Amino acid sequence: MSERRRKAARYLNREMSWLEFNQRVLDEALDESVPLLERLKFLAITASNLDEFFMVRVGGLRMLHDAGKRRRDISGLTPGQQLRAIARRVRGMVRDQYAGFDRLDPALAAAGIRRLQPAALDPDQERFAARLFDGEVFPLLTPRGIDPDEEFPLLPGLTLILAVRLRVPGGAEGEADGERLAVVPIPRNLPRTYHVPGEDTGGYMLAEDLAAAYLERLFPGEEVIECAPFRLTRNADLSVREDLAADLLARMEDVLVARRLSDCLRLEISASASRPLVRRLAAALGVPGESIYRAPGPLDLSAFFGFASMPGHDELKETPWPPCPSPQAPAGESMFEAVRRRDILIFTPYESFKPVVRFVEEAAADPRVLAIKQILYRTSSQSPVVAALARAAEAGKQVTALVELKARFDEARNIDWARALERAGVQVIYGIRRLKTHAKICLVVRREDEGIRRYLHLGTGNYNERTARLYSDVSLLTCTEDYGLDGSAFFNAITGYSQPLPYRRIEAAPLGLRARLLELIRGETQRAAQGQKARIMAKVNSLADPTVIDALYEASRAGVPIDLSVRGICCLRPGVPGLSETIRVVSVVDRFLEHARLFYFHQGGNAQVLFSSADWMPRNLDKRIELLVPVLDPAARRRLVGILKTCMADNVKGRVLRADGGYDRPARPARVRAVRSQAVFYEEARRAAQVEAESRKAVFEPHRPPSDQG
Repeated sequence: MSERRRKAARYLNREMSWLEFNQRVLDEALDESVPLLERLKFLAITASNLDEFFMVRVGGLRMLHDAGKRRRDISGLTPGQQLRAIARRVRGMVRDQYAGFDRLDPALAAAGIRRLQPAALDPDQERFAARLFDGEVFPLLTPRGIDPDEEFPLLPGLTLILAVRLRVPGGAEGEADGERLAVVPIPRNLPRTYHVPGEDTGGYMLAEDLAAAYLERLFPGEEVIECAPFRLTRNADLSVREDLAADLLARMEDVLVARRLSDCLRLEISASASRPLVRRLAAALGVPGESIYRAPGPLDLSAFFGFASMPGHDELKETPWPPCPSPQAPAGESMFEAVRRRDILIFTPYESFKPVVRFVEEAAADPRVLAIKQILYRTSSQSPVVAALARAAEAGKQVTALVELKARFDEARNIDWARALERAGVQVIYGIRRLKTHAKICLVVRREDEGIRRYLHLGTGNYNERTARLYSDVSLLTCTEDYGLDGSAFFNAITGYSQPLPYRRIEAAPLGLRARLLELIRGETQRAAQGQKARIMAKVNSLADPTVIDALYEASRAGVPIDLSVRGICCLRPGVPGLSETIRVVSVVDRFLEHARLFYFHQGGNAQVLFSSADWMPRNLDKRIELLVPVLDPAARRRLVGILKTCMADNVKGRVLRADGGYDRPARPARVRAVRSQAVFYEEARRAAQVEAESRKAVFEPHRPPSDQG
């Protein structure tokens, strides 16, 4: 075996690893022990995931391939080889998706959630559907005729479109009928589903089925020969040449426009479409045969995501796990008072994200607060955090917000927020040239009786109260002096374009984080080589950095036990004799998205416990501004170690990575108790909140005068 092949055999391909992650999500949709609407939700997630995968990963590979680039990835594959492997794997995945939908659809119908086909409507339903089309759908449809002598019209990506073949009557007596093609985009502001009442509970019709049923009203005097829905995926792997962008905000707006005009990467079309129709569309759109995916069911399965949250049908859903209040940040207590008492660790969504929002809102309203500095990467459309920053600036506080305009698919929202904050008087920074700012940090400077005190929020997740109910993340609220000094130094570096000074506790990418991480791994390697106890535990979303992987291989060869919880991409091959025998990799896919990055290094008994905004990928370690934060509070450290151990012990929703890139359910002997990590975390949060509530009932708390409130 050549040196190149030997080296490539050490790593799994990133794109194949991601597709295996999406397969694990799909497995939840196929698991009959999961409630029906939850299975439908997981099926929708797999479709949404594939959309983004094509727009970004396939888009990037396609550009490399078309440019003639043959540089191999760490697994030894060229862009062309990766594209072919992706096409094969995705075809199998699409078959599994629709096989799953074919099982879910009748089961949902039996439970009262019935998808209605136009041909199966009874007379009353047909009249209702016709009125619905005429009143709600018809006014918004804009058919476009296709002239074979003109350029094919620009069609939007990720939008359902009806391709319509029409027979045109002959113009003169004896003249043969002709045929033409038209397209009818289904506007994205139309609902995807419409309720159609019936004798029992009725059912729902898909927008494309409703439109197709009454197409003749759009083309009077012509016969509809064929109608087939299709959908395009366009390349979104477009970026700004920042060295040429004097006005980054304006250039990012140009990128959003360019995405609408970019190349078509995938044509999804109904399996019922005739071959001539498919060939004509593919030729007009410049889509090669390997990029055509026929769907034997409704296109855009991601649209079914909302079914899991529809009112009613509780028997088809998981038992709700509403976020529990944090015992460390009781409602009604000043967040500053709570943080002064001790560092606060919050584990969302098992615990509520409200204390973090309260922290920013109280800072905005508190007259003692002098300044707020915060990084915003992804926020919600009605963000209370952004609103609080605007109020703080309007109240005369010094407010600085770094709004990352390059946060993919959130660019438009972040542009709007940046402008709104500027109007409120916030000093807005649009990010850092040539780097994405992905760190999660908010610094509050407050004047107190003892002098200036800095309060910090540091976390693994975004300042988004909506995703905080779906993503599993940790947050640390602290006023420990070392953290505060580091926070000030960090903001001074990124807002002042200055060389960062050495930090007391934290490390930041792209300068010191990678070196610190490798130092921690190699420290365990050296201890194991000397016969000392060593151990590494880590939880990340993705592991693709070859230098980090090689360091872990070296540690494994030295005998270090290594437990990795990796939700998605993992290019490391575990369990390979002589290379990674002591490495075990588990992926947990459950009702919440695993998102926290947590780390444990034994360090000769003086353990280091840390969390980070960064995954172990080249882009995070070298091309983003990220933070690595050591945890000092003993109780918080114990809790994070417990989280790591529980994730690795999950034998219900955990899957164990094999050396060949596949995943297995962990073996669980009959007498071994089932461990579902997310259920364990929720029960722990629920019990802690209950204990705190009971203890408060037994305490008589007097009202204090305002002077005692600090």
